[in-house]
Amino acid sequence: MSREKLLDLPLEEVIGDRFGIYSKYIIQERALPDVRDGLKPVQRRILYAMFRDGNTSDKPFRKSAKTVGNVIGNYHPHGDSSVYEAMVRMSQDWKVRMPLIEMHGNNGSLDGDPAAAMRYTEARLSKISSELLRDLDAKTVEFVSNFDDTLEEPIVLPSKFPNLLVNGSTGISAGYATEIPPHSLEEIVDATIMLMEQPQCSVDDLMKVVKGPDFPSGGIVQGIDGIRKAYRTGRGKIMLRARTMVETLRTGRQQIVITELPYEVNKALLVKKMDELRLDHKVEGVAEVRDETDRTGMRVVVELKKDADSQGILNYYFKNTDLQISYNFNMVAIDHKAPRQLGLKEILEAYIEHQKNVVTRRSQYELQKSRERQHIVQGLIKAVSILDDVIRVIRASKDKKDAKQNLCDSFGFSEMQAEAIVNLQLYRLTNTDILTLRKEEEELIQTISRLEGILGSEKKLISVIKKELNEIKTKYADVRRTTIEDEIEEIKIGLEVIVASEDVMVSLTKHGYIKRSSLRSFAASSDDSVTMKDTDHVLYQHEMNTTDTLLVVTNRGRYLYIPIHEIPDKRWKDLGQHVTSIVQIETDEQIISALPVSDFSERNRFAAFITRLGMVKRTELSEYKAQRYSKPLTALKLKKDDECVSAFITDGKRDILVATRFGYGLRFAEEDAGTVGIRAAGVKAIQLKPDDFVVGGLTYFDKMPSDLMIVTDRGSVKKMSVESQLERMTRARRGLIMLRELKTRPHRIAGIELVDEFDTLSLLTDRFKMVQVAASDVRKSDRYNNGSFIVDQDEDGDVVEVWKSQRDDEQSGSE
Repeated sequence: MSREKLLDLPLEEVIGDRFGIYSKYIIQERALPDVRDGLKPVQRRILYAMFRDGNTSDKPFRKSAKTVGNVIGNYHPHGDSSVYEAMVRMSQDWKVRMPLIEMHGNNGSLDGDPAAAMRYTEARLSKISSELLRDLDAKTVEFVSNFDDTLEEPIVLPSKFPNLLVNGSTGISAGYATEIPPHSLEEIVDATIMLMEQPQCSVDDLMKVVKGPDFPSGGIVQGIDGIRKAYRTGRGKIMLRARTMVETLRTGRQQIVITELPYEVNKALLVKKMDELRLDHKVEGVAEVRDETDRTGMRVVVELKKDADSQGILNYYFKNTDLQISYNFNMVAIDHKAPRQLGLKEILEAYIEHQKNVVTRRSQYELQKSRERQHIVQGLIKAVSILDDVIRVIRASKDKKDAKQNLCDSFGFSEMQAEAIVNLQLYRLTNTDILTLRKEEEELIQTISRLEGILGSEKKLISVIKKELNEIKTKYADVRRTTIEDEIEEIKIGLEVIVASEDVMVSLTKHGYIKRSSLRSFAASSDDSVTMKDTDHVLYQHEMNTTDTLLVVTNRGRYLYIPIHEIPDKRWKDLGQHVTSIVQIETDEQIISALPVSDFSERNRFAAFITRLGMVKRTELSEYKAQRYSKPLTALKLKKDDECVSAFITDGKRDILVATRFGYGLRFAEEDAGTVGIRAAGVKAIQLKPDDFVVGGLTYFDKMPSDLMIVTDRGSVKKMSVESQLERMTRARRGLIMLRELKTRPHRIAGIELVDEFDTLSLLTDRFKMVQVAASDVRKSDRYNNGSFIVDQDEDGDVVEVWKSQRDDEQSGSE
């Protein structure tokens, strides 16, 4: 019993070897086009099978299923669906610049609908396909046996025009992908001729003729630099956008009309996405998105609301939908049996080399045929001139073979000539036939001379290729569909396009709970106080617009950039969401201030910050505008142990008030702290004693409440006039003492606030006892007074936090 031979090999080696074989097959025989005819094997086999079957443009249509069966049975032993899908794609005039197949029936649509089953559709070769297949029988290309060795198939088609560039190609294989856009036939033919006439010409010279891709679906291409790079290297990026126009209706409203889409964009999905953005209120000012496409052409209408910004909305759709896409050239094709990334010039050079080869082989074939015919014609002329002798010899012969032999022996005819003579029909022995033969001989002499000239001269060879290319251009070229624009337009979208302008009530608590509510919800609430947890308090509560922005500053010197429209919309009675659901902050990071901004570009607006270690920093507000704000952003640079204690918006003409824990206060003009960049640390605001630190900073000017309320850790409250008690000094001084120094249990400042007679102050102790005091209940005193006790320190603990209750008539922190 013979034992089977088993090989003991490592798995990696086996898999590597097998995958290598598989990859080679995928690359060469499936996914990538040949640089010469621009076809993948399945496409070539479909065209060849239809050609062999006589299924050409001058014959009636034939069932697609018959063609698919033919292709599978004779040339391409794969699934019928892959063959039919390849066949359908070659017939779709929105995917292929010059369709190679004509199809009757449903062959799919721009909306991504599938074609009808192959038993329903009919197909035939298009007229231009005949140019790919022309001269196939003149031995112009190599043939190989098919998969079962019963037939032969061409390894490449003669391709009388540069199909790879005209129709483009797309495919993914093992380790390689290709993306070659379609081009204008006229431009590509002109470039091919230019390269034949001037082989040294550059890509820039060729680009005087080839302006760029010409997509079957039209559209607008932006980015000449991307095209130039792609034509030089085979890789490049361009932007491709839909063709749109804005129409004004009789009602005064406008509508955006889209008539051409970017290449291979699914219209139905695009319209759905555009309408979803409208429904989700991602874009404002759109009333309806309608698809009005019919047999006359494509038309998608975006109907706008009154006074909507049509260009802004269009820009939003360009940026957020497939109304504008980026297209990446990746021009890879099989060249000399290997995949190569090719530029425009290399592709055209490979095509010209192929054409020279095709025309040379055709000329050799025709020359051989002409010489054979010339030999026969010469024999016939000689036979007619000695006709009687020829007839006599034939009559004396036994059979055809004997007659041929006798003719050769008697008159010196060759075997081919003798065959032609014995097959001669009697009517050809008339007088006129000799003239016809002589005329044919003259024509053959000219033909042979012409063909020998082509084969002997490169110049004549090129002139033949040029002539044939020009004929194809004249016959098939049409106008360019895609417009080329040099620059990629930067898309700018105004906030008003994305956000409906609406006045809302915004609140933020010290513990970080934020919400916005409609003014209706706010008005409907009987109690306008914010819902919040115990020990929490309102840090900011004001009416704002959805187009505004809130800058939330933390003690770490960072800020959260929060557009109002992105704050969760809640009922006024609801708690709101924590800011971490919008922007993530550290667990020990505390919110200290909220700065409302309507316009970052407004002049003379500054963000000012005071730190615990006595630094002040002022920066132009415009620098805090952010494009990306998913993370906290740096507001100012802090030293290792420092933190931010106050932040406010100023107009450059105010005073800044700083109070320290030990009771010192300093008032200086904000101009003393010059403006610095967003990442800077600032300058010294106040000179601190050892262990002292800043507890608060305020901005002050004439029209503001002029009384300063000071609260100490022992629960004492005092009120004094800013103007009379705190004169303006320069920054970086120690300041003035605002409390009387006690030797035992000295008062330490817990917080300061500017108040008027209607304000109420809240005090919170470390034992979570909260006490409120009306400013009008505290009488004014001078700097050397320690005020009146409001909290019993022994019973309720030290005061740790002080804040002023929010009032509806208050202006925002920018005032």
